[in-house]
Order: sequence, then C-alpha cells, then structure tokens
Amino acid sequence: MQTLSVSRQAAARELLRRRRARDSLVAFANAIEVPGRPVGDDPEAWLFQPVETSVAAHHRLLLEAFERTTQRRHGRLMVFMPPGSAKSTYCSVVAPTAYMGATPDRRVILASYGSDLARRHGRRSRQVVQQPAYSGIWGGHGRNPEKVSMSPATFAADEWALTNGSEYLAGGILSGITGNRAHGIVIDDPVRGREQADSKTIREKTWDAYNDDLLTRLIPGGWVVLVQTRWHEDDLAGRLLPKGYDGRSGVIECTDGKTWEVVNLPAQCERDDDPLGRKVGEYLWPEWFDEAHWSIFRQQARTWAALYQQRPRPEEGSVFKRAWIRERWRVIPDGAATVVHSWDTAQKEGQLNDYTVNTAWALGRGAPGYYLRDVVRERMEYPALKRRVMTLAERDRPVAVLIEDKGSGASLIQELRSTTRLPIIAIMPEQSKLFRANEVSPTVEAGRMILPESAPWLADYESELFSFPLAAYDDQVDSTTQFLRWVKGWGGGTVESVGAGLTRTIADAIGPGSEVGEGYGSIGGGSDMDGFE
Repeated sequence: MQTLSVSRQAAARELLRRRRARDSLVAFANAIEVPGRPVGDDPEAWLFQPVETSVAAHHRLLLEAFERTTQRRHGRLMVFMPPGSAKSTYCSVVAPTAYMGATPDRRVILASYGSDLARRHGRRSRQVVQQPAYSGIWGGHGRNPEKVSMSPATFAADEWALTNGSEYLAGGILSGITGNRAHGIVIDDPVRGREQADSKTIREKTWDAYNDDLLTRLIPGGWVVLVQTRWHEDDLAGRLLPKGYDGRSGVIECTDGKTWEVVNLPAQCERDDDPLGRKVGEYLWPEWFDEAHWSIFRQQARTWAALYQQRPRPEEGSVFKRAWIRERWRVIPDGAATVVHSWDTAQKEGQLNDYTVNTAWALGRGAPGYYLRDVVRERMEYPALKRRVMTLAERDRPVAVLIEDKGSGASLIQELRSTTRLPIIAIMPEQSKLFRANEVSPTVEAGRMILPESAPWLADYESELFSFPLAAYDDQVDSTTQFLRWVKGWGGGTVESVGAGLTRTIADAIGPGSEVGEGYGSIGGGSDMDGFE
C-alpha cells in the first residue's frame, strides 16, 4: 500500500509538471533538458550537453516576452543582451519548440547571419523534441490527442517537422529563404561580426532580406522576434527603432509602423527603469558571471558600448566631447537675433537612403556664442527639399542660407538663386569630413556652441555629434561644421545672393538695434520684411 501511495503521488506530480509546462513557457523550459554546448569538438555535432545553469531571471523575462509576442496578432519582439547570456538558447531553441508542440500545423522560420549557425540552432531544437519529456508534455491531451514527436519523414537539421504537422525551417538571412509561409519568424544575430556590421553594403542587404525575403513569408497576423547583440547603430534593430531611441525597454512604436516590445538588458545596468529591477551599476547574471568577467571587455570602448551595453557606439568619439557643452539655453537671448541656416543635402537627387539636414543657428554681437535653435533631418526628394528650404526661410528669415555646393545642393543653389531672393551661400567642401570637424573643434571646446536644454531632435543630434566619426550617419555633423567653418571665416564680411541682386552686410544686421533692409525681399520675390530684426 505504501508503494502504491508513493506511485500515485509521483504520477500526480508528473501530471502537474506537464500541465504547468503546457501553460507556461518558463515552466516548459524547466521541464526539459535544455541543449547547451556540443558533445565533442565537431561543430556539426548532432548531440548537445544540457546547459549547466538553471533558468535565470533574465531568461524568465525573455521567455515571458516571447510568449506574449506569439499570443498577440502581429506580435513583435526585440531582445538585446550581451554575448554569453544564453538569449539564443531560450529564444531560438526552447521557445520555438514549445510553440510548435502546443498546437498542430504551426510553422516557424529561424534566420541567422549564416546557414551554419541556423543549422546548429536547428539541431539543438531537434534534440529538444526528441526527448521523452517533450512527448509527455505535448501528447495525449485535448489539442494533441496523439503523441507529438519528430516526424520520420523529415530529419534535416535545417528543415524538419513534428508528427502534429508543425514545421521548422532554418537558414541564413542572406541565403534567400523560400518555401511555405510561417506563423512566426525568429531572427537570431543577423550579422556575423564587426566586419559585416561596419559594411554598409551588408547592412543594406540585410535590411532588404528582412523586408523582401522574410516578411513576405509571414502569414497575415504572424509574429516576429529579433534577437541580437547591437553591433552597429544602423543594424537591423537600429533601422526599426524610433529616432532618438534611448535604450529603454517596453512597448515602443517603431519606424515600420508596428508596435514592438523591446527587452534591452545591457551587461551593466544604466537606467533606473531596468526591466530586471537592477540598480544602476549592477551586472547581468551575477550568479554566473562575476565582475572580473566583464572587466576584460570594458577595456575596448567601442566593443563594450556596442556588444555589452547595447549602445552601438562609444558615448564619445574622438572629435567632439560632451563636456565641452558647458552652457545650454532655455530661452535664446535677445542679443542673438540673427539666424543662419546650414543645409547638408543628400549626395544625389532622388537618393532616399541619405538624409538631408538643416541646422538653424542664432547669433549676434550681444550673445556669447552660437545657439543651435532647430534641426531638421529628413529623407526627401528634390522638389520636397526645395519647398522645405523656402518654408523654413519664410519662418526664420535667415540672413544667410548655407548650402553645400555638391550633389543635389548644386542644383538647389542654382534654382534658388534664379527664382528667389534668399541669401544663398554656396559652400564648396574642402578636405575630408574628419579634417573639417577637427578644424572647428576648438570652437566647440571653447564653449561657443550652445545647445538647448531640451528639444525633440536633441538626443539624436547629440548621439551623432559626440560619437563622430564612428556613427552610422554624419549629416548633422556636416551641417554643423559647415556653419562653424563659415562663421569662423566670415569676420563681418558681405553676404550676396547672386542672381537676385542682393548684397548686404551681416555685421550691420547683428549690430545693436539694427534692422534688415528692404533689399532682403520675400521668398516669393517681394520685399515684405516687416517685424524681422
């Protein structure tokens, strides 16, 4: 009787374990042997040792987020964690196998930077579904009355199926994944390493593959999970995240029009709203990695910022330092009544991959420096660009409109000079971008450049400025250096609008109590300048 009683208790515990594993992805991970490193040194090994650790707090966090994503129509999830945090193990191996076993006829695509890594994830996932525990969890209940196991008809590492009709397909993101549509897509490490991440060509190909190859495989309402280490600010996640993304976790409206849940866990906590509840300065997974482990990687600023802190650039580049901005404006002083626009246009007409940027500056003899009052950064075709220049000039009444005399800017200069009275200054860039930035850096170091306390565009502007020349884009830096070089060499000279017949001296405009003469004219060709000082 004692043996029978124990057997019934054991059976009850097992049934409860299986029921919990079906109800919770975290419980499922605890109920199976999670495959870890290969048995032996063969990278093509078919067997993997169980992981040496239990499900940690950050694993529970991402498993719960994964589960929410698969249950939400058009679910979207991004997961950013440092190398070695087992994010791939739980997002690309454990979670998909549970999703496939729970309901018949579910199809999952896993894409990675290369087919070899994708096949490895496929082999590890296949080892999960071959475990007796897996069949015990998913077989013999309502949705799966029959035993669920590996289908004998398909056994390839990159393409296999379950007896309940669910299918798994793995491949390199640039290999051109084709075949049946999928209910869900997992993208795990879309770039191989630094060389690929720094290649604009590879970044463009990866972006095209995501949009043209992967998303077209998704059934209506299907979900997408992107798991990666942030190698570059223009990586796949960087293109999806909104402008000025500040590293927060949570539900975020992204550039593709979708609502993404973001789980961002840097190696060392930097935010008070850390999703794990860590204090600023605390490290990830302390029961597995001690502080000495992380200190090795802190020695390389770019590596630490990108791979470990999920900030794919150092806080500062080598040219402009954040500490040099010693003063910020809340209200621009009356003495800085003169406005100058500085335009850096896309290199080619019709090229929408490049940004066009205008920085608007306020200055005057009664002010101690140059106040950045506005930044416009957009991708636009030439007709929209022309209208934008004219609209902003109508708003600000600049005494000079600086335009780089190159690419689409050359056409813009010619047309605006012939059709408007705007005070156009053609700027022919000299030397390299880095040379021009270094030339004006003493002006910034002297505290002459004054940024606002807050502005919608400020985070993105500062990110690019202080990480130059390591940032993915440098259009805002180009516009800034163009102005600073021009104003440094101006020295009270004359601004002429060739073609409109305008000649006026900025020195007069920025003197105390001066007013702009009627020769400025309006954008439409008139001379209505009432109220502009």
